[in-house]
Amino acid sequence: MSGEKKIITLAELQEHDTAKSLWIAINNHVYDITKFLDEHPGGEEVLLDQAGQRATEAFEDVGHSNEARELMKDYHIGELAKDDHEGGYEPYDPDEEGSSNLSTALSWFIPAAICIGIFAVAIYRMMSN
Repeated sequence: MSGEKKIITLAELQEHDTAKSLWIAINNHVYDITKFLDEHPGGEEVLLDQAGQRATEAFEDVGHSNEARELMKDYHIGELAKDDHEGGYEPYDPDEEGSSNLSTALSWFIPAAICIGIFAVAIYRMMSN
């Protein structure tokens, strides 16, 4: 989406809750996924269940791939109005290159690397005694 982002109220979002016009909000970003219904790997029913709603929890619970998150950019039409924002979720900016993916990778990689290092030192000490 180029230029100024459209601000969409929750009431406006809720008007788009059918297969002919299907909008959802994820992390306070609004997507028109009407044309994606037939292509969704999980089937159109799961999208229709979330039609016209804030769908962050459902989206994040599934654990969508990086490719799915990249594809979202094609359907991004605006931002949910601040008064209608959904709290409690880490914001995902579809226009920001890979920042969300990097922080997610680092959040598990660093602790895993530390654990492997500690395990390797323990094994080494046991073997040298």
